[in-house]
Amino acid sequence: MDGSGQYNPRTVEEVFRDFKGRRAGMIKALTTDVEEFYQQCDPEKENLCLYGFPTEQWEVNLPAEEVPPELPEPALGINFARDGMQEKDWLALVAVHSDAWLLAVAFYFGARFGFDKADRKRLFNMINDLPSIFEVVTGNAKKQAKDKSAASNHSSNKSKPNSKARGSEPQGKNGKPKDEEEEGLEEEEEEDEHGDTLCGACGENYGTDEFWICCDICERWFHGKCVKITPARAEHIKQYKCPSCSSNKRARP
Repeated sequence: MDGSGQYNPRTVEEVFRDFKGRRAGMIKALTTDVEEFYQQCDPEKENLCLYGFPTEQWEVNLPAEEVPPELPEPALGINFARDGMQEKDWLALVAVHSDAWLLAVAFYFGARFGFDKADRKRLFNMINDLPSIFEVVTGNAKKQAKDKSAASNHSSNKSKPNSKARGSEPQGKNGKPKDEEEEGLEEEEEEDEHGDTLCGACGENYGTDEFWICCDICERWFHGKCVKITPARAEHIKQYKCPSCSSNKRARP
């Protein structure tokens, strides 16, 4: 059920790469692929688990049959609670259990291959630098505030600025060209303003060289590539709804 064949990460860097791949797959299931994930978690089926693979893919399936399993198993029966909760609460619950499973798998590898105290600390710090799946799926108070601020600052343009305007030389308040020091300060201010903004799909940080788009419903920002929106297509979208907000409109039985 691991989906990674005989691959066993043995170094801190390999375990972290394994962690990131599995995490990306599970985030995809709970965000961009949420409609498909929802449909697969049929409460009428047996105990189902959400698996993330190092290849950044995800799968809803029955737990491993062997006891004990080759790897720690995810939470059982995520499908049973689907229709008894609001969708956002159910997704948040699955996200919490997914975070716990990812840590279990990572530190299983650490124990199996004899990571010492320094290795375990370094692995945890690398993992802790990434937002949790729960934070990506639900957003925290600090992130929500920054997203709303970013949305208001860019209400006239749904995409994040890829770079400073290149049509003419930047001008100072007195109309004279800005010197390099002033430009450097502006770039630092821009990075500070958006540096903590996270993609609602993959959870990665804002980058000035990437195209972003903001959902007009939940006001979360997304990499264009994560939600399959190009700058050209964004120009023709009057109101953008992210995959999660779009799926919330479907009828419930």
